Order: sequence, then structure tokens, then C-alpha cells
Amino acid sequence: MSRIKAPAGTLYVVATPIGNFDDIGKRAIETLRSVDLIAAEDTRHTGLLLKHLAIPTSMVSLHEHNEDRKTQLLIDRIEAGDSVALVSDAGTPLISDPGYRLVKAAHGAGLRVSPLPGPCALIAGLSVAGVATDRFTFEGFLPSAGSARRRTLRSLVEERRTMVFYESPRRVLNSLADMAEIFGDNRPTAICREITKHYETIRSATLATLLEEHGKADQMARGEYVLVVGGNTLPMDETCRTEWVEAVCELRSVMPLKRAARIISGVTGVSSQLLYRLAEETGSE
Repeated sequence: MSRIKAPAGTLYVVATPIGNFDDIGKRAIETLRSVDLIAAEDTRHTGLLLKHLAIPTSMVSLHEHNEDRKTQLLIDRIEAGDSVALVSDAGTPLISDPGYRLVKAAHGAGLRVSPLPGPCALIAGLSVAGVATDRFTFEGFLPSAGSARRRTLRSLVEERRTMVFYESPRRVLNSLADMAEIFGDNRPTAICREITKHYETIRSATLATLLEEHGKADQMARGEYVLVVGGNTLPMDETCRTEWVEAVCELRSVMPLKRAARIISGVTGVSSQLLYRLAEETGSE
């Protein structure tokens, strides 16, 4: 007699608080309590939340270093009838967090994947930034190496949508400095630090102002950051007017080209990197 296969379970993608435990939704709590297993980015971190909520559900780690290996094991359990909740350390899974391979594999196996929406630092930062939000692009974490970071930022000079970045406390000052140099000092920007936590800080100003303030504020070196940067708002045909490049070329006779480009950038709002490159090309003709 053949054995009847149990109905497949469900993979729940569950958003958890980004700082304040009270931000978790009722349905998320019920789901975390009722599933057979919780796949957590860091079981120790998620364990604190589960303890706070008095939820005894078993956990297994699922992070960037073991996702390839653990995915099929979890898919097998879901196919056998177990339901699994996927959570990250904070916020909505897969937004600069692991889980993509598991979700893709679940779809590939024809399994039910169900989202439980909730906190997300990306959306929370946008909502309080005071920067245009009708169109935006999420760029996640910038490269840690300076040359790679600047290369990425240069590729975004002409981006007209608001840009959202995540950044670590160790690199935020360098990232702000590179943004000011490449995007121009006058780009509207918001620094959102420790969103929903006790030391939450939201500051909206120009890149130049934020860079100056941040360099003096030692306490702001702590915490996780969301940087919301306004897009390029110059008319397409004025992104780099000929006279602006000519002004850089005139100044380079009395000062280094990089400094000349930075001065004209501060006046026009055009990227100093773009002015530098065009002036350099003009000088080589």
C-alpha cells in the first residue's frame, strides 16, 4: 500500500522589527508561534525577539555563508508538510539580507510563498527624509573599498531618482565625503540613524552640511544608517554646460584641476567628478 504524501507546507517571509520590538505585527507573532521552524539569519539575535514574545519555536540558521547548503534541506521539509518562517536580523528579509536562494527554490518547487509585511529601514528612511519619494532606487550597501565605492557613485551621477543606501558606522563619513565630491555639495540628503531605536537621529540637509556636522558629532559614529540622496534635478541639456567646463579650465591655471572642479561644482551643483573629467578632456584636445 503506497504512503499518502502530506500536503506541502508554506514558506512565510516574515518582517521583524528594525529596532523597537513593539513594531512587530500581530499576524507575524501568530505565524512565528505556529510554524514548525524558523530560518533565522542569526539565531542568537532572533532568539532575543522570540524570548521577548515568549515564542518557543525551534530555529535554524540561514545566512549568506550557508544558504546554498541549507536551502534544499528546508525545501525538503516544506515539501514534507512543514511550514517555515524566514526572518532576517531586522526588517524585511531579502532587502540587503539573505533568503533569495531559498525563496527562488521554493517557487521553483511549486511551493506556497507568503509574505508578512512589516518594518523595513529602506521605506522608513524614505518616509522621513524630506527628499522626493515619487520615484526612487535602492542601492543597498556601497562597496567597502574606496576606489570601488567611488566608481559605483560615479555611475549614479546622472540618476534622476532619489537614491537610498545602507551604510555602516565605520564607513558613513567616507561615503558622505565621496558623495559630496561626486554628486556635488548641494545635493539634498537625509541621514537616518538607528531608526525606531532610543538614539534615533533624522537629519535632512545638503551633503556639504551633513558632512560637516557628521565630522563633529562623535556620537553619530554609532548605529546603522540609511542615507537618502536626492537625484540629479538639472535639466538634461544643462547637466554640464560648456561655460561651466570653461570656468573650470580657467581656474585650473591658478589651482589644481581637482580643486577647480570642486569650486564650480559647489556653485552649479554639477558633479565635481564630471566637471573634472570634461575639463581634463578639453585640456587634452
